[in-house]
This record gives sequence, C-alpha cells and structure tokens, in this order.
Amino acid sequence: MTATVTREIVQTFEKTFEAIDRDRLLALSEKGRADPSIVKTVRAKTIAEGRRFRHLNYIRNLDAHVVDEPPALLGDDTAPNPTEALLAALGTCVAVGLQANAVARGWTVRGIEIESEGDINITSVWGTGDLSEKPVGLSEVRLKARLDIEGASEAELDALVAHAARWSPVLNTVKNPVSVSLSRA
Repeated sequence: MTATVTREIVQTFEKTFEAIDRDRLLALSEKGRADPSIVKTVRAKTIAEGRRFRHLNYIRNLDAHVVDEPPALLGDDTAPNPTEALLAALGTCVAVGLQANAVARGWTVRGIEIESEGDINITSVWGTGDLSEKPVGLSEVRLKARLDIEGASEAELDALVAHAARWSPVLNTVKNPVSVSLSRA
C-alpha cells in the first residue's frame, strides 16, 4: 500500500470513526460475567460458485462474502484467498478486542490498524502436488498493532495488546489446538 493510499484511508477513518457506546459495552460485559456458561454456535455456509476457485460464503442473513484464489493459484483474483481471509478475520478480531478494551478503560480510540502476515508452503497444491513431509498451512503468523489511543501510557498500550491477544477468540482458535472434523453431509 502506498503512503498516499494509507494517508487517504487514515483521513477517511478520522472523518468517519464512530466510537462504540461505552455504557452498552459495559452492560454486555456484565452480562458475560453474570453467566459465564453461555455458548453460542456460529455458522457459515460455503458454496462453490462454479467459476474456478471462487466461493460464496453465507453468514447470518448477510450478502455473500466472496473468497477466491489469485491467478498464480488458478483463481480469478476477485477476492481474498482462504488464507488471506483467515488473516483478515484474525486481524479484525484482535482490533475489535483492542477497541472494546480501550473504550472499557475510558480511553479515546482515534485509530487501530493491524498488519497480519504469515508464511505458507503452497507446493502441496491442496493435496495434489508435493506431498512430502512439511507443515501444511501457515507455519508462522505475525501481527503488528498500530494504535492511536488517547489517555493511555506506552506501558498501558503494551498491556492492552497483551490482554487483547489473551482474549481474542480467533487468535486463540488459530493458536491453540481445537477439535475440527470434516465429514460428508
């Protein structure tokens, strides 16, 4: 991303940033403390569109979220690929946690930016290429948080980042072993 594009995004963000309602956040937090046993099932339906590797993902009643592959991986390059979508979900989850915790602490959030990157060996070509012993999937993920938050010291911001990492559902799903099954419907 060029410096000009970044500056334009930041300027747009500064003009349109709407803070979350702290009272509603605290009420939601209290609800979680009152009944820590609540578990919600989340769902998504993925449908192959029939155009190379382009897939439509349906979540709740939202418009389809498209996932595709880049031309080097035989896609049409119309949307993020699955690994990029995972990184976007990871960055978004961390950003939400940073924002919620900053607001809960009474700090003013002016901006949050998460850069996510990871390393992946793609030579197995989804199990049709090189099947020698190697890690499948991302072997390392690196996140960097840029925070523009008023009212917090550098030490408090470092603690905020550590706290958000500790409580991010997507980060912990990626980081910790989780039971996953795949079967025919």
